[in-house]
Amino acid sequence: MIKQWMREAIALAAEGAGRGDGGPFGALVVLGGEVIGRGWNRVLAEQDPTAHAEVIAIRQAARRLGSPHLQGAVLYSSCEPCPMCLCAAYWARLERICYGATAADAAAIGFDDGWLYRELARPRGERRMPMEQALRDEVLAVFRQWEASDRKLLY
Repeated sequence: MIKQWMREAIALAAEGAGRGDGGPFGALVVLGGEVIGRGWNRVLAEQDPTAHAEVIAIRQAARRLGSPHLQGAVLYSSCEPCPMCLCAAYWARLERICYGATAADAAAIGFDDGWLYRELARPRGERRMPMEQALRDEVLAVFRQWEASDRKLLY
């Protein structure tokens, strides 16, 4: 079944790239032998830097299940996920990821995310994008309200 799902992810990559929606990336989320989410890169079509194939497939699967948790599901991606998509897979609690091309293969055609891994490994104060903390006490007050709420749900 892995080859079948991978071929569908590859077909989505080709379709989306052929439309000009974004880069040549496609993904599926499969649970119990059924596709519950599909996506291809739509960064250009939606003018959304987060509209990667994996994120779109994960969002669709979560909506379909009515849950942000996708335990037991597998992500099939035409390419090794970028840092954002990998983190989305962890947040979704996917069981595993199967991918086709490597991050190095993607870098060879201009989609190099290696710099992001290096950047995230740096201490906050040494990253290219400056970060500044402000109004922590006010935020902590909101955190305490949420913590005391009977409507809170951890995810």
